[in-house]
Amino acid sequence: MAITGASGSLGQALLRQLHQQGASLVALTTRSEPLELCDASGTAIPLRQVPWRTGQEQALEAVLEACDLLVINHGFNSHGNRSAEAIERSLEVNALSSWRLLELFARLAQADPPERPRRELWVNTSEAEIQAAVSPLYELSKRLQGQLLSLRSLDLAGPKLRIRRLVLGPFRSALNPIGVMDAGFVAREILRQVSWNCSLVIVTPNPLTYVLMPLATISRWVYFSLVSRPSP
Repeated sequence: MAITGASGSLGQALLRQLHQQGASLVALTTRSEPLELCDASGTAIPLRQVPWRTGQEQALEAVLEACDLLVINHGFNSHGNRSAEAIERSLEVNALSSWRLLELFARLAQADPPERPRRELWVNTSEAEIQAAVSPLYELSKRLQGQLLSLRSLDLAGPKLRIRRLVLGPFRSALNPIGVMDAGFVAREILRQVSWNCSLVIVTPNPLTYVLMPLATISRWVYFSLVSRPSP
């Protein structure tokens, strides 16, 4: 399995949890420093670290071709900055890069032979899709990411690719140092809900999200199905 944003708090927590399940790990990170993780006993976790940059998603094709699971987890939060540069980076990192990886991984899945197990794609969109996050550009870019995911899932999800949406509340990380949840708890809860076969994974202390997010997802599916069509 491969995960973007692997050097962040949630990325590292997910790598540890997936290691416990016996997964072979590929850490996709924009940082040049070696990523060294240890399990609860202090033993180093074996992983392959692959550097990449947004805008260079196609260069990951050879890496992702061998992966049964891709977790799109990277993000950028400009907080109160509303400059043109912040707008460009927010849209590029949070929405457009995510969309390009979605298309790339879906294309690889569609080319798989029939005997290969169905691939999985998990996309961390955040509850900023539908809730205030005290960061206008983060909210706008995450809403675009979520809308693109809903739209393209109509065509890309199927017998060769399972898509799961991760809707996460505020957890402590470099993007949100005042988050109320621990990243380790969030990672464990994600895997627990995946084990229940949930396509919509929600982890948040906000009860409204558990009501509003399913409604938003269903309403988008209905609307996009009625007013759009796949290309011939």
